[in-house]
Amino acid sequence: MPTHVLAEAHGDERGALLAFLEAQRGGLRRAVLGLTREQATGRPSASELSLGGLVKHVAEVEQRWVEMAQGLPPSVDRDYDSWHLSFQLADDETLEGVLASWETIAAATEKFIRTVPSLDDTFPLPEAPWYPPNARQSMRWLMLHLIEETARHAGHADIVRESLDGRTAFSLVDEERTAQEG
Repeated sequence: MPTHVLAEAHGDERGALLAFLEAQRGGLRRAVLGLTREQATGRPSASELSLGGLVKHVAEVEQRWVEMAQGLPPSVDRDYDSWHLSFQLADDETLEGVLASWETIAAATEKFIRTVPSLDDTFPLPEAPWYPPNARQSMRWLMLHLIEETARHAGHADIVRESLDGRTAFSLVDEERTAQEG
């Protein structure tokens, strides 16, 4: 991990989980620093993954899981036939727009986790062949799953970015710090 997650206030489990999730989001955001649309939608490796598509996917997945935990219908309803579209920027979508949307989603996630009565509270998982029947998960599990999902795709983004222009996560951290100081 090229960045350090600051220690949470003693006993602030929610803050710790949110900080680790934000650190992984930061990895994905850094992976798209300074990209053109062509670079953001390019697929320079053997995979079908693009950087813009990874950002869109992670944002949609975070939103979907938090909505599920709240008992809300999904804002973006994907099924087996449309799941691949979560990994692609549509013609009318921009990387900047997806990043702005993700920022709104991240704020909603934080508000929800900060206000849920307990991380031990549970929510039902939908009926699906990959979930056990009548499965329920805790809000703690939700946060750990979002960290896992985001970290997995942040790693993919590191590889795709390095394949595009040779820039690594470490050099992008330096670039981000320089921009923030300047």
